[in-house]
Amino acid sequence: MSEPIELQQLVDDETEDEIKIHQSKLKCRKYPYLGLILATLSAVFFSLCSAIVKWMSDVDPMALAAYRFLGVLLPTIPIAIYNQKPCFPKDKRIMLILRSFTGTTALMLSFYAFRHMPLSDATVIVFSVPVFTAVFARMFLKEPCGWFNIFSVIVTLIGVVLITRPPIIFGNTIESLGDNGQSPEIWGAVAAFSSTLFGANAFVILRALKDVHFSVIMTNFGAFAFVQCLIVSYFIGAFCLPVCGADRYLIVALALFSFLGQILLTVALQLEQAGPVAIARSTDIVYAFIWQVLFFEEIPNRFSIMGAILVMSSVILTGLRKWVIALPRDAPMRQKFYLLTK
Repeated sequence: MSEPIELQQLVDDETEDEIKIHQSKLKCRKYPYLGLILATLSAVFFSLCSAIVKWMSDVDPMALAAYRFLGVLLPTIPIAIYNQKPCFPKDKRIMLILRSFTGTTALMLSFYAFRHMPLSDATVIVFSVPVFTAVFARMFLKEPCGWFNIFSVIVTLIGVVLITRPPIIFGNTIESLGDNGQSPEIWGAVAAFSSTLFGANAFVILRALKDVHFSVIMTNFGAFAFVQCLIVSYFIGAFCLPVCGADRYLIVALALFSFLGQILLTVALQLEQAGPVAIARSTDIVYAFIWQVLFFEEIPNRFSIMGAILVMSSVILTGLRKWVIALPRDAPMRQKFYLLTK
């Protein structure tokens, strides 16, 4: 689940010339809502990937992550060849490796969370990555971190607490993750939050790689991630090919949905600004609740719903803030949402 938000971050960090080209495309496009529609469709495909990971209980999440990265890597190689960019530039190698490691670890942890937690709860926690990015950007890149970022982090943490319901806060009167005898749910929550932290660091590193073409970044990421997943799967004895024909079809669907979601999101970001696309992508949380009830017959409790509302609100406001900041200073919408720029 990390690639969609990473491509969004790349658009945020375009060079001035690329921004001018992007703005010209915005002015001349004939279908003003096409970008948002494509971003919403990409959310459908990525949410289905999460549902497949949870459904295929006979295949380890680490092995599924390897298949998923393979499905993203293979279509990316021709794009890098077509653009004739150096695949492993000398002055960016360390940053590319760090970015690949953090991004891969984030996705592997998220897959573990999808398997061992309710799908909607895991999606909400994992999807809070943009909120925490500002914190690490302040720590490592010395970027400003205003009251809005602090407020968003606090609201998101409250939402995460409501979802996980730790006994140290709620006591023994309210059921928490793991109280039903499924202790892996506790580790699933830990994995989901850890995935968020690794993902946020991956985005910060991406800002340092803003001058590198996205196809180069994605090729390195896909290759490194595939190898890392294979190594981890080998050492834990998890790598295998499903013996069931239906499961093999689901693996193909996992790779296909990943690729379709990636392409739709890329086109959406070419047609629309990153802020509105991020808001449209937040529908991933809504789809997760739908798949959880439809496919797994798990009804979320009131605390999970309240936590999801808080986290989703933070993500939407973060996307809205990015959009407002990108507007001209004299734009009426920027004046209306002045507080979001602080």
